[in-house]
Amino acid sequence: DPAEIRRRNMIQPNQFPYQTPVAVVYDTGDYEASLDKAMTLADYKGKKKILNIVPSLDTPTCATSTRKFNEAAGKLANTVVLVVSADLPFAMKRFCTTEGLQNVVPLSLMRDKNFAKDYGILIQDGALAGICARAVVVIDAADKVVYTQLVQGLAHVVVVLARREDAEPGVRRRHHDLVELVLPRVT
Repeated sequence: DPAEIRRRNMIQPNQFPYQTPVAVVYDTGDYEASLDKAMTLADYKGKKKILNIVPSLDTPTCATSTRKFNEAAGKLANTVVLVVSADLPFAMKRFCTTEGLQNVVPLSLMRDKNFAKDYGILIQDGALAGICARAVVVIDAADKVVYTQLVQGLAHVVVVLARREDAEPGVRRRHHDLVELVLPRVT
């Protein structure tokens, strides 16, 4: 079982700070909890799932996008918002805690890029090689992908909400039962 092999090789909480053979020191982390979270996506069966896929929460655009998704998620019934990035799990948790974000579930692909490869969003070369392009994927309660968007460029914030009759100003277009809000570039 690949998950069990990963669990055996994880840095355990009692091993921090952990010095790697190549001079990197990890000061904290809960890798087992992150793996458990990733493996429990089946817990969201019967719920709508919105994947907010970002390169890094350490960028202003991705941070703003995640804040907006958190705000929107609190208003959506039977929906979970999953924020996927290449950030370290503990950095994602720290960001969400510091920002008071309780309506999004952070998931890291730091250790395994298969998710990004499978969804076709892994940046293959250049300065950003190894991280995700920005994308939004909406999956209905029957686990059918009903909307996808690969965000053009990395500097625009896009928030896709389940259709609301009281759509806020800034609505650019309706796509079936979705409303897409495009916010100005964050600098």
